[in-house]
Order: sequence, then structure tokens, then C-alpha cells
Amino acid sequence: QVQPVESGGGLVQAGGSLRLSCAASESISRTNVMVDWYRQTPGKQRELVAGISGDSTNYADSVKGRFIISRDNAENTVYLQMNNLKPEDAGVYYCNVVIGSFGKLYNYWGQGTQVTVSS
Repeated sequence: QVQPVESGGGLVQAGGSLRLSCAASESISRTNVMVDWYRQTPGKQRELVAGISGDSTNYADSVKGRFIISRDNAENTVYLQMNNLKPEDAGVYYCNVVIGSFGKLYNYWGQGTQVTVSS
């Protein structure tokens, strides 16, 4: 069973940068594996921030041009580089590893890492 572990959250001033890491317990380089970053703030639903699958990446409109998702297959780790952070980027960031197997999708969530952006 995959158990993602997030790290890298913290407190940063607006305009600053953070890099989040999502370490998985097994290979993320397989073609049937997708890794997403979600953000959750109090009173709101968890929203998709960025995702990576194979050579494809996708981003929420609110972070395009500022966030970059990448992965290190050798380390089984996915990164989210967050630049020019804004107060509205604050929240708990969760890593979700999605594995496709025999027509079904299996989701594995990490425990989350807190990002706080001061104005």
C-alpha cells in the first residue's frame, strides 16, 4: 500500500517561495500512476492545485505561471515548487497518489502539510 508523506510546508511572506515534497513508498514512474497536489482551507472543499502523470502536468488557473510540479523517479518523490506566493495560497496541502489497476482507481492520501503566507 502506498503511503505518501508530505513535507516542506511552513510560514513564508507574500512573494516568497516554498517547495513541497511528496515521498511515496513505491514507484511513481509507472504509467498507471498519477500524483496530484490539493489544497484545503477552512470552510472550503479540497481543491486541485497541480497534477503530474507521465510527461503531462496540469495546474489550477490560480497557480499557473507560479507553481511547478515535478518528480524524481529515482527518489519516488513529487515536488511542488511554489513561487511568488500569495496569502490566498495558504492552506493545508495534500498529496494524492492515484493508481490505476484493472479498470479501477485507488487513491492514497498523505497527512498534509501546512502552508501559511503572511501579507
